[in-house]
Amino acid sequence: MSIAAVLFDKDGTLIDFDGTWGPAFHAVIQALAKGDESAMRAQADALHFSLEEKRFRPTSPIIAGSSAQYGEIWGQAIGRDDYAALRQEIDSLSAVESLKALAPIGSPLEALAALSAQGLRLGVATNDSEASARRHVEALGLLHIEFIAGYDSGHGGKPEPGMVLAFARHLGMEPRRIAMVGDSIHDLHAARAAGALAVAVLSGPAPREELAPHADHIVEDIGALPAFFAGLAASS
Repeated sequence: MSIAAVLFDKDGTLIDFDGTWGPAFHAVIQALAKGDESAMRAQADALHFSLEEKRFRPTSPIIAGSSAQYGEIWGQAIGRDDYAALRQEIDSLSAVESLKALAPIGSPLEALAALSAQGLRLGVATNDSEASARRHVEALGLLHIEFIAGYDSGHGGKPEPGMVLAFARHLGMEPRRIAMVGDSIHDLHAARAAGALAVAVLSGPAPREELAPHADHIVEDIGALPAFFAGLAASS
């Protein structure tokens, strides 16, 4: 069956991960440290984050995770065990700060408009919060997105297949007619677990050799997708 819909990861796929979240999380770390330099350093060490470069190391739990997963690690670094409240604080602060630094990869609006013109229906599935994802989609003017799910939308987080399956239910189609596009192994595992096509982009922190064993196809970035899906449709 031909692909009829595309579900995008957000960070590292539609928006530049380090360009957006590096400055954003640096600001969050500062806010939570409340002027304590040692608290800033403890957070950075726990999150594998360079304060000087405002960049994440490849081992950072933030790269593919959600605050539900790394919130406890973060809390331990600053002596807090009110994890539910801390996660809400992190989500609220990061939503505000990421909007300030929002940096798209290429031209998402142009790429998505071309895919929509091909008849493909489009959605976003992210381990960010749904509210933050909606703000980013709106700020980028991505009017062709009709479905948005975050880690807190009730479908579970990636690498679980729940977001992909929820998109399939929203569309009323089989998951195998959906392509999941993302820059991390979590995205590709979610796609395969749901029975969707797993398409990797190389615009995030993960290198080709890490993604290749888990992907059905690999493209450089979202700018290559219109030609890729046109070719896929022609071959099917």
